[in-house]
Amino acid sequence: MVRTAETGAGVPHSQDLTDIYQNIISPRYFGTLNKLNCYSAEIDENAAYPHGMSFQELRPLLGLLDEDVFSAAGRAFQIVHWVRTHQFCGRCGDRTRMKTEERALECPHCGLVIYPEISPAIIVAVVRGSEILLARAHRFRNAFYSVLAGFVEYGETFEETVRREVREEVGIELKNIRYFGSQPWPFPNSLMVGFIADYASGEVRPDQSEIVDAGWFTSNNLPGLPRTGTIARRLIDFFTEGAGK
Repeated sequence: MVRTAETGAGVPHSQDLTDIYQNIISPRYFGTLNKLNCYSAEIDENAAYPHGMSFQELRPLLGLLDEDVFSAAGRAFQIVHWVRTHQFCGRCGDRTRMKTEERALECPHCGLVIYPEISPAIIVAVVRGSEILLARAHRFRNAFYSVLAGFVEYGETFEETVRREVREEVGIELKNIRYFGSQPWPFPNSLMVGFIADYASGEVRPDQSEIVDAGWFTSNNLPGLPRTGTIARRLIDFFTEGAGK
């Protein structure tokens, strides 16, 4: 629920919710932002939203909300998603409940404790001299190009995931893999861990099941790119500014 304007968007404060308090479901405190208490909650689907506000998906709000507000909204979204998808114990099937002493769910029947799930994924800028490897994936809603990414599998290090994902998606080998940074990615519960790597060998051959097209681009000949505020765009900007060469 946000109030939007040409210059950005804002999330509701408690005074904005006076008329719909009775429709708020399962509020949960999750921290502070600028010394204000923050809560995640759901709202009854039949509730009318407050004047001047509207319901929007989280992803399009990237770049409209302040970075720290978007981060808090993403955390709230992940908490709601985690609770909603773990209402029952995966071991015995009994209904779960919130633990009081830590952020976790527990089964009152068998004692299983369920902590919030985080799915780590790598994202990597592959560099070859003055060129960067960019690809367009089937899953992209818009026809933009980005760096390669993929989820970590059991038993893998981040570096092993980088090598495997790049090999599977475009068929090339890497060297000199180094850490760049990370970003929580609440769609629905990922943590993006960024790397930069140098091209080692092989010819780019896109895996058509995931990648529509891939190729090498120079900083003055780039295709459509991911929006600002994403670690994908930070990696590309790092390259174009010359630090990635």
